[in-house]
Amino acid sequence: MVLFIIRFHCTFICIFILSKINLHTAPHPVVLGCAPAPGTLNYTRINTMIHSLFLINSTADIFLEKHWKSVVSRSVCDYFFEAFSKASDPENVPPVIPTPHHYLISIFWEKTFFVAVIQNEVSPLFVIEFLHRVAETFQDYFGECSETSIKDNLVIVYELLEEMLDNGFPLATESNILKELIRPPTILRSVVNTITGSSNVGNMLPSGQLSSIPWRRAGVKYSNNEAYFDVIEEIDAIIDKSGSTVFAEIQGVIDACIKLTGMPDLTLSFMNPRLLDDVSFHPCVRFKRWESERVLSFIPPDGTFRLMSYHVSSQNLVAIPVYVKHNISFRESGASGRFDVTIGPKQTMGKTVEGIVVTVHLPKVVLNTDLTSTHGNYTFDPVTKILVWDIGKMNPQKLPNLKGTLSMQSGVPKPEENPSLNIQLRIQQLAISGLKVNRLDMYGEKYKPFKGVKYVTKAGKFQVRT
Repeated sequence: MVLFIIRFHCTFICIFILSKINLHTAPHPVVLGCAPAPGTLNYTRINTMIHSLFLINSTADIFLEKHWKSVVSRSVCDYFFEAFSKASDPENVPPVIPTPHHYLISIFWEKTFFVAVIQNEVSPLFVIEFLHRVAETFQDYFGECSETSIKDNLVIVYELLEEMLDNGFPLATESNILKELIRPPTILRSVVNTITGSSNVGNMLPSGQLSSIPWRRAGVKYSNNEAYFDVIEEIDAIIDKSGSTVFAEIQGVIDACIKLTGMPDLTLSFMNPRLLDDVSFHPCVRFKRWESERVLSFIPPDGTFRLMSYHVSSQNLVAIPVYVKHNISFRESGASGRFDVTIGPKQTMGKTVEGIVVTVHLPKVVLNTDLTSTHGNYTFDPVTKILVWDIGKMNPQKLPNLKGTLSMQSGVPKPEENPSLNIQLRIQQLAISGLKVNRLDMYGEKYKPFKGVKYVTKAGKFQVRT
């Protein structure tokens, strides 16, 4: 009888095996005969968990905490506060901070620190990726990921964290699935929930949870079918006092907003894909197709998502969009200094440079400034010694210039080093790397969608030494 069951009813074997496994004592989830679903974080080999999550604002105040395994005291964040006080900039806080009994792994997102508490060693990139998913989910739900928006939606925040992390392990991290589990907040829904006492939690299991395409829900319908792509590039560069490039690289992302009916299969091709290094994709992208043909083939999620990110590290491929002429000097044991800075376009391909902001951390011996700007306006904080020159849009016919004198403490030796200029800028309809989308093709559906591509170049950490 046993042999008969084995030969003709092999499903009973699985039942027998499962009955012999004590799932409560297993060190981590047991999965028999199946691979992790696409779009989910693979955690079956990780023997540790995220114990707690703290959200800390830029003034080092904890405004939200969530615990999964056991309550971890807030005092563990004292190690983070110590590292925060030593960092010159919030983005320079070490992402991994060891403590006697825990590891603190953090990211900085829109003036908010997401700090995860880990008890045992775990891959830091695993935790960092999850924290980015949490921040992106908050931004998708509330329109922004700020302290105000999180405090205004505390109930939904805790509901999302319960679904995204199950007993310390990532569970549902796709926005498409989460929106079916936890409905996004609206004014009408908030009023109804207040009156009836109901919640935003859905009553049914998401259709994509058990699908081979978990990032897209079934039965999507739109009256206007649209597919938009934003190619956003950030330049990180260091320019020395002579104007030569010491370091330059480009960090790029392609964000997509897809509102298409049915189950479309898209193919996105580029004019020059070979210049891209260190690419990473959304789980929907077929990686083998990219390796062989350098095209993106994918069934897209419904709504907004990040399709891919890339890196251009070859310095000769990075065009510097602006040049800076500067003359910052301090008199020996004098009471004044000289400040003269001019900015002009360099390699912009005829596009207008806008949103220019120059930030200078002046030496502590500077008491005040007496400067004249030909374009925009400037502010100087005598306490922090930070000079901010807000230029806005650049006029190539009349280059912006800021010059004048600096009042200093008398009888004090002049500063040993000149300050550096940190520059922010933005150029519309330009990818500074030269990347261009060739075409977008759709298969599986018969309608013709409206397609659009927008390019934006921004300055990341762009520093000019004087």
